[in-house]
Amino acid sequence: MPAAARRLRRGASQALLILGECIHVSAIYLGLAVLTTLGLSLALPSMREQSQQLHEAVLAMFQNQPATDVLEQADVPEWAQFTRPDFDDVASSLADAFNQQGHADDPDSAAADRAAQLDSLASEGQTRFAQALADSLADQPVSGISAAQRHGLGSYLARKYQISRSVADALLRTAFTLGAELGLDPQLILAVVAIESRYNPFAESPVGAQGLMQVMTRVHRDKLQAEGGVVSVFDPGVNMRVGGRILADCIRRRGSVAGGLACYVGATGPGDGGYGAKVLAERRRMALASGLAPVDRIPGKGAAG
Repeated sequence: MPAAARRLRRGASQALLILGECIHVSAIYLGLAVLTTLGLSLALPSMREQSQQLHEAVLAMFQNQPATDVLEQADVPEWAQFTRPDFDDVASSLADAFNQQGHADDPDSAAADRAAQLDSLASEGQTRFAQALADSLADQPVSGISAAQRHGLGSYLARKYQISRSVADALLRTAFTLGAELGLDPQLILAVVAIESRYNPFAESPVGAQGLMQVMTRVHRDKLQAEGGVVSVFDPGVNMRVGGRILADCIRRRGSVAGGLACYVGATGPGDGGYGAKVLAERRRMALASGLAPVDRIPGKGAAG
């Protein structure tokens, strides 16, 4: 075979090899593009729904303006002076959300009911968590804990969980108020928050547990409706009240704090996967920071230990 023919054949073979490699690489990228498109088509509806839910939660949390006298006493800055939105617009924007929350038969009526609930909450002047935040900024005392103990515990929470010092103080105020109301150790409530969400009020688990104490919205819808609707699960004060009630009921039914924690995390067998040990270990660390000894209370039966 002449040299020129051999060179021509060799060149053609190389060209075919390069073309084959290009086709192979293109097929890989095309496959990746198809998989990405399919993934986004499945994920985007969920992302839109979560974005809408987050938008509703922010509206629900910051809808109310703190009372004038509290603001003056606390010298609350402008960023904390929340104004009331137009609730007719809120009702309209929430209509689609109610279709997904069991109100498909009459979404307009459900949205109107929600607007009325928000209007009722606004008439109180401010949310209870906003009140706790205002009290924190004003350095008001907290029943059941001294100023030094409050400072130690608040500093621990702010430092470890990287949250604002005033927010940490407002959360511990909420916990001590709930502790007195429900017969629970306030530091136990705070420890559950730590293990469940690490103080992220917008946390959500793969199974739908939401907020600071990871309340299962679909299971405890009735409790949340009494607090302003299911989107209020992202309000720190509401979430802690509902989660605290669930925890108190679990402890009462199981007869011990350890059993109640197993119930709270949904354990049905003899073990809880170490959940209770983690909560109680965190409570001990909080107790060291505050100087307050842990107390294992059985709601409705006084204190023990």
